Amino acid sequence: MNPRFLTEDAKGLLALLRKLKSNPDKELRILLLGLDNAGKTTLLKQLASEDVSHITPTQGFNIKSVQSSGFRLNVWDIGGQRKIRPYWKNYFDNTDLLIYVIDSADRKRHEETGVELQELLEEEKLAGVPVLVFANKQDLVNACSASEIAESLNLNSIRDRQWQIQACSALSGEGVKDGIEWVIKTCNSKKK
Repeated sequence: MNPRFLTEDAKGLLALLRKLKSNPDKELRILLLGLDNAGKTTLLKQLASEDVSHITPTQGFNIKSVQSSGFRLNVWDIGGQRKIRPYWKNYFDNTDLLIYVIDSADRKRHEETGVELQELLEEEKLAGVPVLVFANKQDLVNACSASEIAESLNLNSIRDRQWQIQACSALSGEGVKDGIEWVIKTCNSKKK
């Protein structure tokens, strides 16, 4: 496209895009996945400092850009309903980090979530991509601990990438900051 024919608004947008592209090390593409009702959208809204009191199930995807420690985190929250999961693979390209959210209190679905996580770890386009597992809903009395979940998912067998499990409550925000600090530290060392 010839810049002489762009409007002032388009030139401004083009300049902004060039600026963003000129500093790619400070921008991260994060894929936020997990089963439906795990708390992905609540977590995303918590990261964006938005109201978490009214959340509806994600039918497609949500995208938010969040600033953290000098990084722009472009977070893609993809719905986790069974009928949507086959489309997850359409979002794998150029992923810097995978955040996988688990409902720690939904013990009946831990096997199902383990199968889905294992399939993600075997995806060629996600090879070597670091994984943060948020053991969400720790505010509930019947929640499994992060260490119980790590053991049931056999996370200690992961050898082809960096990984971390973080207990959290997306609703209260507890543990979320610690997880994001790990994301920044991990991606910062990976980019060097």
